Amino acid sequence: MQYSAAKGFKAEAEKKVGVLLVNLGTPDAPTPAALRSYLKQFLGDPRVVEANRLIWWFALNVIILNIRPKKSAHAYQTVWTDEGSPLMVISEQQQKALQAKFTGDEVVIELAMTYGNPAIAQGLNNLREQGCNRLLILPLYPQYSGSTTAAVTDQVFDVLGSWRRVPDVRVLSAYHDEPAYIDALAHSVREHWGKHGKAEKLMMSFHGIPKRYVNNGDPYQLHCEKTSKLLADALALKDDEWMLTFQSIFGREEWLQPYTASQLKTWGAVGIKDVDVICPGFAADCLETLEEITVENKGYFIEAGGKDLRYIAALNDRDDHITALEGLIKRECVGWL
Repeated sequence: MQYSAAKGFKAEAEKKVGVLLVNLGTPDAPTPAALRSYLKQFLGDPRVVEANRLIWWFALNVIILNIRPKKSAHAYQTVWTDEGSPLMVISEQQQKALQAKFTGDEVVIELAMTYGNPAIAQGLNNLREQGCNRLLILPLYPQYSGSTTAAVTDQVFDVLGSWRRVPDVRVLSAYHDEPAYIDALAHSVREHWGKHGKAEKLMMSFHGIPKRYVNNGDPYQLHCEKTSKLLADALALKDDEWMLTFQSIFGREEWLQPYTASQLKTWGAVGIKDVDVICPGFAADCLETLEEITVENKGYFIEAGGKDLRYIAALNDRDDHITALEGLIKRECVGWL
């Protein structure tokens, strides 16, 4: 027996690809109240802080959330723009630039944040409402970590678990050694050198994670090391001209070393006068680059005896960065497009 749409069967909609770009997130405003809400969600994620949940709940809600929001709000106020949070503004620019790479309506690019707004659930629902039945999740973390990329996938599949029709899903877990990404980083450094000259040292500073996470199997350190070596090779740097470090240390336990702040103090103390700093793990400039590096850590370096620290901007919405992301999307969607 043959069936047709005329007998009550509807043909499925044409296959359409939705790409969800995901970054960490940002508070809605540079205020203690907004920071408290944001930090509660962020630091409350067991992927971010792997600790006894009862003990951590007490530390977070009784101590940290009553102290840190005010300090963090002040830091955000120093980088906030008329358009809003730098991370959000740049992420929106990235989304628009990527969408422009795909003509027609075969590919839809949406933006989401792991914490804060727009939420991952909102981004996924936006893609569903636009008829996307194939999804590519693209966390904007070149180097994989359970505390970042896995936190994204946790939320994605939590949301999809409530859907009647679950779409085809692919996740790009890392792109730390992608040639186009490395080339974009190298181009940004060369452009910086062309404008400002080459410093004595190039520091490649990545966001830190507890060493315990790596000991438990997280590949993050290996990814950071490979990115750094590939970038150093692309720039033809000698071993004593660059160093990999880790920033944004939090809490009392040991994190991946060397620490960015400690190394800058050491360099300043031994007579290094100028340093260039690039943060390859950040796809968009944010508090950790615009305040932590260019203000806080620059201060440490100068106080220790250094003269100048020059920050090399994140790839943001540079043409070569957008082209690299476009290439990743096309590669990951082979068979779909």
